[in-house]
Amino acid sequence: MRKLTVEDLNRIDVETFHHAEKLPLIMVLDNVRSLHNVGSVLRTADAFRIEAVYMCGITATPPSAEIHKTALGAEDSVSWRYYADTLEAVRSLQADGYTVLAVEQVEGSLKLGKFSFDPHCRYALVMGNEVKGVRQDVVDACDQALEIPQYGTKHSMNVSVTAGIVMWEVCREFFR
Repeated sequence: MRKLTVEDLNRIDVETFHHAEKLPLIMVLDNVRSLHNVGSVLRTADAFRIEAVYMCGITATPPSAEIHKTALGAEDSVSWRYYADTLEAVRSLQADGYTVLAVEQVEGSLKLGKFSFDPHCRYALVMGNEVKGVRQDVVDACDQALEIPQYGTKHSMNVSVTAGIVMWEVCREFFR
């Protein structure tokens, strides 16, 4: 087996990315502290060609050397927007017709894999702070909550890993 080169992979450039059809998904980062996590979410958002990443509260925004370290330029390809408050972002998305889902362990959450993403709908997934998760008032404002089943001793995963898992699941369902 030969590893594929960038040329073999036939990747699009940033300008083409901006005009390309996007997965109707917005990732909302609720007070994510780590700039490396922000960069990782942006890079994964680029990989799955999602619509945008919203950075809320204390979540840092580009330009930033620390974000760039993990985003590797995805901060230039993926559309992003800053909101001072996550609740404002959620309400704005709902007003624009998005179904907003908190990715959080809450009463009545749906297990990822049991929820069917409708290819005719637009979604926003709210990812929480590394310690406290998604704020309760934000959870309350969301249309539903999704939870990734876990079977080990820890009760949570890194926010960028979680974001990658849920982005992949949405992408997989939309392109099935």
